[in-house]
Amino acid sequence: MQQVFRRRDRTAAARRAALGAAVAAVCAISVVSGCAGIGAPPPKSGIDVAAMDPAVRPQDDMFRHVNGHWLDTTDIPADRSAFGTFDNLRDDTLAKVRAIAEPLAATPAAEGTEARKIGDLYASYLDVDRVESLGIRPLAAEMARIDALGDAETLPALIAHLQRIGVTAPFDSGVHRDNRDSTRYVLDVVQSGLGLPDRDYYLADEPRLVDVRTRYVAHVERMLALAGVAAAGAAARDIVDLETRLARAQWTKVENRDRVKRYNKTRVEALSQVAPGFDWTAWLQAVGVRDRIDDLIVSQPSFLAAFAAMAPTVPSATWKAYFKWHLVSAAAPWLPQAFVDENFAFYGTTIGGTPKNRPRWERAVVAVEGALGDAVGRLYVERYFPPANKARIDALVGNLLAAYRQSIDGLDWMGPATRAAAKAKLAKLTPKIGYPDKWRDYAALRIERDDLVGNMLRSAAVESDRDLARLGRPIDRREWHATPQTVNAYYNPEGNEIVFPAAILQPPFFDAAADDAVNYGSIGAVIGHEISHGFDDQGSRYDGDGNLHDWFTPQDHAAFVAKTARLVDQYAAYAPLPGSHVNGELTLGENIADNAGLAVAYRAYELSLGGKRAPTLDGLSGPQRFYAGFCALWRRKVREATQVRLLKIDPHAPAIYRCNGVLANQPGFYAAYDVREGDGMYLPPELRTAIW
Repeated sequence: MQQVFRRRDRTAAARRAALGAAVAAVCAISVVSGCAGIGAPPPKSGIDVAAMDPAVRPQDDMFRHVNGHWLDTTDIPADRSAFGTFDNLRDDTLAKVRAIAEPLAATPAAEGTEARKIGDLYASYLDVDRVESLGIRPLAAEMARIDALGDAETLPALIAHLQRIGVTAPFDSGVHRDNRDSTRYVLDVVQSGLGLPDRDYYLADEPRLVDVRTRYVAHVERMLALAGVAAAGAAARDIVDLETRLARAQWTKVENRDRVKRYNKTRVEALSQVAPGFDWTAWLQAVGVRDRIDDLIVSQPSFLAAFAAMAPTVPSATWKAYFKWHLVSAAAPWLPQAFVDENFAFYGTTIGGTPKNRPRWERAVVAVEGALGDAVGRLYVERYFPPANKARIDALVGNLLAAYRQSIDGLDWMGPATRAAAKAKLAKLTPKIGYPDKWRDYAALRIERDDLVGNMLRSAAVESDRDLARLGRPIDRREWHATPQTVNAYYNPEGNEIVFPAAILQPPFFDAAADDAVNYGSIGAVIGHEISHGFDDQGSRYDGDGNLHDWFTPQDHAAFVAKTARLVDQYAAYAPLPGSHVNGELTLGENIADNAGLAVAYRAYELSLGGKRAPTLDGLSGPQRFYAGFCALWRRKVREATQVRLLKIDPHAPAIYRCNGVLANQPGFYAAYDVREGDGMYLPPELRTAIW
């Protein structure tokens, strides 16, 4: 996943998610399923037969065959932009965290404890009367700080402060392992500054995006007016003009996938030559790192140069309006209902197509998880993640790694030198299962029961301070970039590690009673997916120690590029909406991981049978259940507006293609379902792609 530090809500979890995006190829909509009892007689198939549509032949459309009845009879809830297997699990996890937070809010724990902080923050979010009575006053000090902005010389300090409390600024920064020296932390400066999801929303001529731009100007005006900003209409137009200039200078999502191109180590004293016009020394001093670093990474030098040249030419009044807008936008979920409603009307409904906001308790849970993620996670693990689950996943990871080693040995396109390097990298891969060995400490975070806005801004500041404090310290190899209650999984190339939080290792995805076949097709495929990120078009640029290092021979690299080019073409032909195609280059890394992960999971499943024939359950053979279990992972419906946004920003293909597009390349699928030329799922052999 590309390196992006900006998030609309820069709480602790949002900062962590931003860093995770910087260092990890994250499977952002990943699913895992169970593997307990590998080799034991299964009491059930694990296939949700009721969700299937037997009228659709699997040979023609496996996605609808496995999920068709569910797709036809399920509506997306009014407060969701999408709904499916993953969303069900996320809803279940939210309810479990609510069961942790609500009692702590009702009966506060001892002062100063993390339990007390969880309860007080949750209570402050639900105290609607207090929020309404305060109005916009909790932002008064920050508004005054922005109003005090003078000339360009005072801009760096203001930007540094707003970045610390989680407010969008024209650029952002974060700390992660140096991509060419994984033994040290480095500061990375990245492009930012937009209120819309992507530069295309400002620049593309697509009718949907033109309409969103018009609505965005009106939204900014209404939010400024609610905050009492004078001449809100003119200010809104100036703000959007400024953001459009920033968008024009930004790199595209595809350009940002190139990790080598983005690695631009720069001496601190040379920043003024790379991006003249902005006082970088003043900004580094305000951030508090000027005397602690000699160099940093500039991810998008041309963007930084464009911003620096632009900064002194933008009128002070425009900068003030711009920062007030982003302050109010960031704080909108914590302000009176008028702000909440206007914020949701644009970002939830106009951008996401969602008619209704989520219940306040759900938003409160998300806020608590963002600010006190590990504190919640520790209680979550105690209640909901038995040690036996961790042991079972450890065993399945071992099976997948063994299958990968065999796969590497059998690759026809990889020569001996590259094969040896690939096996060396695989041997150094570190699995992290369930929860971290070391929990994060929240002693520095002050939570007040009657100060929601202050709580959230302080949370962002504490997380920013924690992030920057890593500079100059030894690498913490126990660190996680997700909480245990995160329904997700990821691969981090800088640590050469795969991470599976506890929340995703539970029913319906981790089912101890389910058949081996469906478990290998679900959790096995996802584990394989994450391992594959270490060998996709970007992850393969890192060695086993997490350093950018080209360990492919030129011949093998050329063969690899030729194979992946076929995947680009295959997925670029898919159009989930009329005239809106999948970006084959943007989704390449995830498509490689989907295809390779499933292929290796099937190899692992075959190995697990030990030469025996799998039983037939629910009328399906073992291989058929394997592929049906895989397609059930992607059972999902998405609103059109959300699909438009995802096609612009999401490195994953739409759900139907994560099933059908992948299976079209799998020899085992053709054999399991007797797929032949003329069938809808058939892809000519010369167009199929098998990488791992």
